[in-house]
Amino acid sequence: MISTSLRLARTSVLALILTAGALSPALAQDAAPAAETPAAEAPAEPVSPDTVVATVGGEPITEADLSFAAEDLTQELGQMPPDQRKPFLLRVLIDMKVMAKAGEDAGMADTPLFQQRLAYLEDRALRRAYFADAIANAVTEEAVRAEYDTFVADFTPSDEVRASHILVPTEEEANAVKAELDAGGDFAAIAKEKSIDPGAANGGDLGFFGKGMMVAPFEEAAFALTDIGQVSAPVESQFGWHVIRLEEKRQSEAPAFEQVAGQLQQQLLMQTFDETVARLMSEVTIEIPDAALKAAVDAQSETDAAAGAGATAQ
Repeated sequence: MISTSLRLARTSVLALILTAGALSPALAQDAAPAAETPAAEAPAEPVSPDTVVATVGGEPITEADLSFAAEDLTQELGQMPPDQRKPFLLRVLIDMKVMAKAGEDAGMADTPLFQQRLAYLEDRALRRAYFADAIANAVTEEAVRAEYDTFVADFTPSDEVRASHILVPTEEEANAVKAELDAGGDFAAIAKEKSIDPGAANGGDLGFFGKGMMVAPFEEAAFALTDIGQVSAPVESQFGWHVIRLEEKRQSEAPAFEQVAGQLQQQLLMQTFDETVARLMSEVTIEIPDAALKAAVDAQSETDAAAGAGATAQ
């Protein structure tokens, strides 16, 4: 968990770029269909980044400034209706302009601490720009589809069953249900009448599931059934006593591209990020005078690399 958190922290800009729409237009359409535009509403015209949306003391605020602010305020924007986001960003930028001017007038821009902060912010902006250009742009729709093709080629089908069950509190009640079924009782009707499972309303149908998805005693009994319509003997689990009927059997299939495109894209982003950073790190000399701090950083790097290798191998 810690290693995963560290990797996510180091690649925090992924979330920003993904939120901003790093998917190519075609891939984004496949992975998350856009809402239909009302017939009476014409598509919005493209907006130039240089378009001025406001001025503060003669200083312009542009559409580009709004997009920069949106990158930093992704979480806040996600919690408000779409029609409120642009006004919110503009208010933030107006506040920023007013306070920045006050800070400049007070001489704060000339302090050594501010110059250090400015250098940090410049590095952060350049890192974000490099990530978008050199890493995110490398993860194209074609690359994601190629990854999907590999995923499908390596996919191993497994057994799945569709089963229904009747869940009752005691073994005595389960035996009575089994006897009623053996005498020709209607499974769905009995499930609706007697089962304490939330799915009783649909006749106890659990849909398809594979191994590892159900509690062990239930799963073993369900997969032991061989004939469609066969009913098991009562089986106990931590939820009570089950009587299970086999409805269908099949082999699992690889999920459709649209179901896994987002996950595959994120995996490729992480992989490309790790490879790019490793290459860049190999080209520079890094010195950490504090031995204890160096050891802690090295340990984190090793754990991070192991987590990345494990994720790639999956």
